[in-house]
Amino acid sequence: MFASAPAATAAFATATAVETTRSTPFLLITAVVAIAVLLVLIIKVKLHAFYALVIVSLLTAIVAGIPAADLVSTLTGGFGNTLSTVALLVGFGAVLGRIVEISGGARVLADTLVARFGERRAPLALSVASLFYGFPIFLDAGFVVMLPIIYTVARRLGGSLMLYALPAAGAFLTMHALVPPHPGPVAASSLLGADVGLVLLVGMVVALPTWYVMGYRLAYFLAKRTDFLPVPELLGRPNDGGDQPRPSFGVILLVLLLPLVLIFGGTASNTAVTNYGVDEDNALVVVLQLIGATPIALLITSLLAMLLLVVRPNRGKVGGRLEDVVDDALAPVCSIILITGAGGMFGRVLTDTGIGGALAAELDAAGLPLIVAGFLIAVALRIAQGSATVAGTTAAGLLAPAVAADGSLSALQLACLTVALAAGAITFSHVNDSGFWLVGRFLGLSTATTLKTWSVVSTGIGFMAFGLVWILYAIVS
Repeated sequence: MFASAPAATAAFATATAVETTRSTPFLLITAVVAIAVLLVLIIKVKLHAFYALVIVSLLTAIVAGIPAADLVSTLTGGFGNTLSTVALLVGFGAVLGRIVEISGGARVLADTLVARFGERRAPLALSVASLFYGFPIFLDAGFVVMLPIIYTVARRLGGSLMLYALPAAGAFLTMHALVPPHPGPVAASSLLGADVGLVLLVGMVVALPTWYVMGYRLAYFLAKRTDFLPVPELLGRPNDGGDQPRPSFGVILLVLLLPLVLIFGGTASNTAVTNYGVDEDNALVVVLQLIGATPIALLITSLLAMLLLVVRPNRGKVGGRLEDVVDDALAPVCSIILITGAGGMFGRVLTDTGIGGALAAELDAAGLPLIVAGFLIAVALRIAQGSATVAGTTAAGLLAPAVAADGSLSALQLACLTVALAAGAITFSHVNDSGFWLVGRFLGLSTATTLKTWSVVSTGIGFMAFGLVWILYAIVS
């Protein structure tokens, strides 16, 4: 065993806001019933996912024993915490994507990708582009920005949207799950005392084959076996700029790569402060951290896109067009933002009821090898509360005392252990995961189809990544 069950439960309690008095079997049964009811309401009753998530979250909180005085704060806390990170990213990302599309930039980029890779390899081209774009950018922000390009390629080539979108989403998920500077691997590295540079190295070694087999090949396989999916009009009606001159490939590349550069600069400055003793009050560090925050980076980029792709081509005579562009981009995504927030609410309820801690304690008592137990705890927490970041971070917190007590793990073993936790934390994306709703709704998928495709891809990525990192861990032990 890597820690006692009471210690595991206590460690998890520090990560939750409310404690309940329900027994472990009762909590586990409650979680299973809640998820089953949610699926029935959405799939069978056809209740809107936003209402279904709010209702089930409320009922689960009551049944699981969250005190009445804490009910509203638990629900709104989960909703608000999710929206505080997702709403700005989705909003700015949707505006940026819409501008790229209406300027003709999406068509320019799509034409370039298809010309370089060929029509038959267009899904691979989009997946490769998403893989690189997803290195510093969160899945939700990067996927929303890439959507107009994906939509344009699908319209041009005439195939099902799933053939192009699912491999791209798989690439974003792989990078988001396994590689710093994404929050899950970074937080787990800090808690376990692993070197972030080594975690990055191990993560990349594991991520590349995992992406190709699960993020691309498996995603493409599932997409081909899914019913034809037309391109939705979630980002507004198709508009490739009409007769106005299309922007150059270089300008579009600048607009798409700028947030990547800004975010990478912010990450580099954080690393310099944490690992190399650079003064955090240094003016350059402060500026880099400010403009490198993902919402600020996307804000700056969307404003630059307005200037380069809307104002300049029209020589400043835009009238109310900028306002119309923003309205056209934001209106269709409001429902998605609300559903995503409600998914965060459900995840918060499952966390605060102690369900995740109960699962962790049960696995703790099984006496498994350290890396296997850590992976399974991350999987259990992911299933229980939805957030990959919370699952990986909490699992690392539970494992940290055993790692410290052992004292014999090498730096490379610690890096492998960190990636194993990150892999477990990305598996089994389902109805309590905000990313599940984000991807499913932007692609116009039903809940059942999202479970059959996106959930399978996320699980494949997690298990293959764990298998590879376990082999590496065994080699270096």
